[in-house]
Amino acid sequence: MGIEYDADKLDDILRLTRENNRMLHAMRRNAFIGGIVRFAVWIALIIIPLWLYMQYVAPVMQSTMAAMQQIQGTGSATQEQFSNMQAAFDKIRTQFPQYFGGQ
Repeated sequence: MGIEYDADKLDDILRLTRENNRMLHAMRRNAFIGGIVRFAVWIALIIIPLWLYMQYVAPVMQSTMAAMQQIQGTGSATQEQFSNMQAAFDKIRTQFPQYFGGQ
């Protein structure tokens, strides 16, 4: 009833233990490297669009906004000129009512 040790079985257990240890170390190393790669990919997915926006889209948007402000300024100046022209036309109409239907 004693424990008998077989040298072949002990060698197999030692070999399997070492192989298991190597596999576990490789799995931990791959998990660590995978975490770093995943982190780098997420950072790239966040940083690259921001950089592209700052480099290419922002200057175009700024020039578009400047053009829109210039158009709005021109529109308000034109509207002011038309209101001045309407006032001048009304003044002429009051001075010469016989030419405008007697109003």
